[in-house]
Amino acid sequence: MAVSMAFIVVYDLREPMKPTVYSIAPFVIIALFLGACAPSGTVPNTVPNITMPKSETIAPTVKSEKHMIAAANPLAANAGLEMLRAGGSAVDAAIAAQMVLGLVEPQSSGIGGGGFMLSFNSANGEIAAWDGRETAPDGATPDMFLNLDGKPKPFSHARLGGLSVGVPGLLAMLEEVHAEQGKLPWAKLFQPAIGLAENGFMVSPRLAKMIAGTSDLNTFTPTKNYFFNEDGTPLKAGQNLTNKKLAATYKTIAEQGAKAFYLGSIGYDIGQTVREASVNPGTITSTDMVAYRANKRDPVCGPYRTMLVCGMGPPSSGGIATLQILGMVQKFDLQNTKPGNLQAAHLISEASKLAFADRAAYIGDPRFVPWPEGLIAPDYLKSRAGQINPAAASGKAAPGMPGMTGHNKLGISDESHGVSTTHLSVIDSDGNAVAMTSSIESAFGSRMMVRGFLLNNQLTDFSFRAEIDGAPVANQVGPRRRPRSSMAPTLVFDADGNTVAAIGSPGGSSIIGYVAQAIVALFDWGLSPGEALSMGHFLNRGGAIELEIDSNAEILKKPLEDMGHEVKLKKTTSGLHFVGMKDGGLVGAADPRREGVVLGD
Repeated sequence: MAVSMAFIVVYDLREPMKPTVYSIAPFVIIALFLGACAPSGTVPNTVPNITMPKSETIAPTVKSEKHMIAAANPLAANAGLEMLRAGGSAVDAAIAAQMVLGLVEPQSSGIGGGGFMLSFNSANGEIAAWDGRETAPDGATPDMFLNLDGKPKPFSHARLGGLSVGVPGLLAMLEEVHAEQGKLPWAKLFQPAIGLAENGFMVSPRLAKMIAGTSDLNTFTPTKNYFFNEDGTPLKAGQNLTNKKLAATYKTIAEQGAKAFYLGSIGYDIGQTVREASVNPGTITSTDMVAYRANKRDPVCGPYRTMLVCGMGPPSSGGIATLQILGMVQKFDLQNTKPGNLQAAHLISEASKLAFADRAAYIGDPRFVPWPEGLIAPDYLKSRAGQINPAAASGKAAPGMPGMTGHNKLGISDESHGVSTTHLSVIDSDGNAVAMTSSIESAFGSRMMVRGFLLNNQLTDFSFRAEIDGAPVANQVGPRRRPRSSMAPTLVFDADGNTVAAIGSPGGSSIIGYVAQAIVALFDWGLSPGEALSMGHFLNRGGAIELEIDSNAEILKKPLEDMGHEVKLKKTTSGLHFVGMKDGGLVGAADPRREGVVLGD
């Protein structure tokens, strides 16, 4: 007997794996949950026993007893820790850290963008998914990213200016979750960021490198004046940078709430800047700003071994694709293979190829395109796993047929460009947990600044074409639609109800592979968080296997090619951040590829 995990809405983790009905939905009992986890495949002798060597650089695994936060910049992590020490919740810490990230890591996220959050509330056992994804304005049209000849505009041109800007959703989401799970006053959460914006912070090496490497960052005057010196040279690492305009914006929002952003002059200025852009003017109006609403959604959850994995559902594809990959590979006995071995890289890549085929066909804004919940049903994943040859590569993967015939004629589309995103993970002293991924899409978004913050270019996450081969595309542009995302904030719970992982990463559509590989490394191979996050990456986004260049994963290139795979060596952009409960305390790690840190007491 199999029951679709797609229908899980809320689990009460105050009692080990005992579900509590908070809304109308069937739930999977523990016997079925454990029964779905037994591996049915073994490692064939025909696959060479080749394993990645240990990474040369391994991030430290940090331990603490009370609370912990992992974030992409030390100043942001410090702000979150300050809130935890003041008695704040995981949500409070996340908001304070995010406000600082918008200042010190502006290329990646901020109040001009959006995000997704998974939260666990220890007081009532609720797992919730919060959607702060941007929306297209009412003036959006299906052909807005097409040239006059009907062909898609080059991405580098489409992202620049007002046309690509979606109505920001981050602040609305954060205010809504704070109303439910915040403990400290809203205004207090902005104080660390306001102080840094007024007094200045040192430009980090990563920010300086990205400023210097972004050729069109000086297109618009406000952005040019902020990121470049008076002589036109880009800011250097170590320079002190203030942002008085953002400090004033934060003060207004701290005092008046998110309504000051959406209903007041800030929102008006956003619309005016977008509409009057000298390049690619857009259509956002005050009406679009006022109409924005964040959504509290059901998480998507599924079993992995003896654990429950929960992620973000549509409009993000991250949670579904991660669950699909894990649901397929758990049919194989990866637990008895060595970390980073050839067999695992092959199986995970084949599962990912199948998951990305489904993602491209079925996932869009659920308000306009209901997603087939059978995509994460155990029987469907078992069937998809059966298509994996354990000893050889398959050809190009096609979407499956998860039992929703209305979706069978959708056009296949796989746009996903955003790599400049951020992630943070928090667990507080009460056991509340947060995994939050936020973004402005490309590095520095649309390159446009308003009142000290950058505006996103998230509308380029839509398919540039509304139809492909005569069939409608799920992720097509339209008024008030939310573009498909790959962000995958994830919470993992063990059979005793402990939050053993709050994890996520930046990286565009590669996020899915980063998170899935890290979960296998942590829980199948028993690696420490630092070891798991430092491993060389292998992933498949529906085509060639991508191995992280200049990493220990390169050793797998020739063996994978011998199995029939096309293999490419690529630079990765991961920024995994992990916090989890272990042995009565907390452990955490930050991806060594970026500037993140883990702090706790």
